[in-house]
Amino acid sequence: METIRTIIDIVSVFVLPLLIVGFPIYGLIKKVPVYEEFVEGAKGGFTVAVTIIPYLVAILFAIGMFRASGALEFMIEGMRPAFSLFGIPPEVLPMMIIRPLTGSGSVAVVMDMIQQFGEDSILVKMVATMFGSTETTFYVIAVYFGAVNVKKTRHAVPAGLIADAVALILAVFVVRWLFG
Repeated sequence: METIRTIIDIVSVFVLPLLIVGFPIYGLIKKVPVYEEFVEGAKGGFTVAVTIIPYLVAILFAIGMFRASGALEFMIEGMRPAFSLFGIPPEVLPMMIIRPLTGSGSVAVVMDMIQQFGEDSILVKMVATMFGSTETTFYVIAVYFGAVNVKKTRHAVPAGLIADAVALILAVFVVRWLFG
């Protein structure tokens, strides 16, 4: 178990620097004009950002209303007994509910839990793992499908929610396995 943690610690130190340096070097090896492609991508990103603003405002408004109405707290209290049966700590329920909706809301949940339980607590490790292993499914669907004018999401919502549910549940068990 300690070996796995050591390997994860060593690999995590090098991942981001290797990506930041590796992609430009790979582009240069393949003779891609890296800077020009970067600028072109930034132009496209700006266009997409302007296009998605109405969808972004709509989803953020809906999330704000959901939280302000008390529906989130009501949902958490309703789910608390069932999750306790499966060994999922009730304290992580806000992350499980908020994460598919909003990234900034889930950051707020992590920060709140750090203040409440301390950064080394197993609960904070669980919600941090949930944060890193899941997606803001409804936000992504609203913004990106809206940006390309897709009206029927077909299987995207169920597939995204199933993936989120699996990651959320596995986060609890993997953190317990690694950190006791």
